[in-house]
Amino acid sequence: MNKYEQLISWVENIKDRNHSSAAALFIMKDNQVVLEHYSGTHSNTKNSSPITATSQFNVASARKSYLGLTIAYALYEGKIRSLDDYAVDYFEEYDKTLLGHTTLRHLVTHSHGLNMNDSGMVYREFESGEEWAYRGINVEMMTQLIHKLYNKSFPELLRERVFIPAGFTETAWQKADHDNLVKVVINPGEPAESKIGASDDGTESNLFVSAREFAYWGNLHLNKGYMNGKQIVPKEVIEIATQVHSPHYKNTNLPQNGLFWFVQNAPALQSEIGERVPKGSYQILGVTGPTILVIPEYNVVVAKMYNKRYNYEGDNYLQYLREFSNLVADIFAQ
Repeated sequence: MNKYEQLISWVENIKDRNHSSAAALFIMKDNQVVLEHYSGTHSNTKNSSPITATSQFNVASARKSYLGLTIAYALYEGKIRSLDDYAVDYFEEYDKTLLGHTTLRHLVTHSHGLNMNDSGMVYREFESGEEWAYRGINVEMMTQLIHKLYNKSFPELLRERVFIPAGFTETAWQKADHDNLVKVVINPGEPAESKIGASDDGTESNLFVSAREFAYWGNLHLNKGYMNGKQIVPKEVIEIATQVHSPHYKNTNLPQNGLFWFVQNAPALQSEIGERVPKGSYQILGVTGPTILVIPEYNVVVAKMYNKRYNYEGDNYLQYLREFSNLVADIFAQ
């Protein structure tokens, strides 16, 4: 079995075990496409269309990496003074006592300690900077902040500054269903659902991306904003987005984050990046299964796609993500 067949076998095994109807794997090495693999169908229903290069997957919370780039722009352009600014200076609508000493750094690294209940009430789980927890309220807050700072949504900002210059035509927040959109399997015993939204302003989880443009997004970061023979994004903006911004944790097993990217610093047991992946690598994940892994030391970008909610079997997801990233690292270290 050659090195790429090992990765394809792993991807297909997860697809079958977790009842995803679709999978895709797209790998770039030294800015060249070295593997494209597509399998399955757009839905788990009879006569559903096969997955192809133009199939666009709902990337769920992997959209955080797109939001992160606009936050990097805001820092680079001075619209945000510092990640160590207090959140109360930017979010007047939130309770000042509740926010306390929470900083923007805490918000972008999942170390803020805030949560929201089903009735919309915000409460505190732990003191900012002391623990790590993915909750989503920070993504909502930073989405609101970018809109306030630029007087436009972060997807609109990205379309102007990145997607159009890069020639991306298969990356968009979708409000209307069409043939290239892959549906999401919620319950394997029921038909997959269309996960389009009512808005394209980034407030909903309706970003759809093809596997190749997902990989190109990773490769744009790998190349520090250089693409198609031009500097599309300032190098400094990419560096801000992908460097470690996490506070110093007493618990060394907690993940390290850039601007929402998971970044490999010292290997950590609770990180989604395996311990054999080189330092400086970074990854993003969505609950429907999409991941981008960027390994600068090997000049490699790997994008893999699924369409099953809780694709990696719920609480076991870290095991699978670490296993796959270690496999990629082992293959390209040879």
